[in-house]
Amino acid sequence: MPNERLRGAIVDLGLTLDEVAQRLGVAAKTVERWINEPDRKPYRRFQYATASLLKCEVSYLWPDERTSAEVTASGNAELVRLYPHRSVVMQTLWTDLYSKARRQFDVLVYSGFWLTEDATFHRIVKEKSAEGVAIRFMLGEPTSPAVAVRGDDEGIGPAMAAKVRNALVNYGPLFGLPGVEFRLHSTTLYNSIYRADDEMLANGHIYGVGAYLAPVLHLRRVPGGELFDAYAESVERVWESARPISSPADWEGTNR
Repeated sequence: MPNERLRGAIVDLGLTLDEVAQRLGVAAKTVERWINEPDRKPYRRFQYATASLLKCEVSYLWPDERTSAEVTASGNAELVRLYPHRSVVMQTLWTDLYSKARRQFDVLVYSGFWLTEDATFHRIVKEKSAEGVAIRFMLGEPTSPAVAVRGDDEGIGPAMAAKVRNALVNYGPLFGLPGVEFRLHSTTLYNSIYRADDEMLANGHIYGVGAYLAPVLHLRRVPGGELFDAYAESVERVWESARPISSPADWEGTNR
């Protein structure tokens, strides 16, 4: 059966399929399939965008989906703790997080320089490498516009690129370890993300201040939650577009 609730909500607002598609950034035929082929539900982000556009609950348009209150409750359950800024977080929280990793170990930053100077962190990386944990480091491409902009945003200018290069040098002993991979990205980061299996720390980026003054979300994945997965999916997108490197000097010679 067609999704008559979706069709009716569009009609009630006097919108055409073309207008809905344009506002959502999809093809009109895609919206038509959402109506005529109920099994072809949109991705979650489009469900919420459509519900917002049509001023309906997601669970009204797609009855098997949860209400916004249920989604909010799950999100609250995922939040272990909110820190007003990184400087008040005990350094051991990062090492404790990564020491528990059994499958996955991700670091997504521009430089994350402060972590590169932690001897305990280096030891944990080596231990997890020996245990067969997949370890991924994603640092900013030093010559990329994104790194330059972040340097300007923090008020340190070219020092941001220098911090990335110094971080790569500090990580030198970790290159070549089994399961340890490094990539350089040129994306705009809104958070530095530190993930170990189903737990993560997301350090926000705020214009005009260093990350150490920005909030940190301590998240843990729970059944039905979406907050953790939203951050985790962004990590995957950065990883897919980032450039693999095999040594600290590999950033040289690129104009990306």
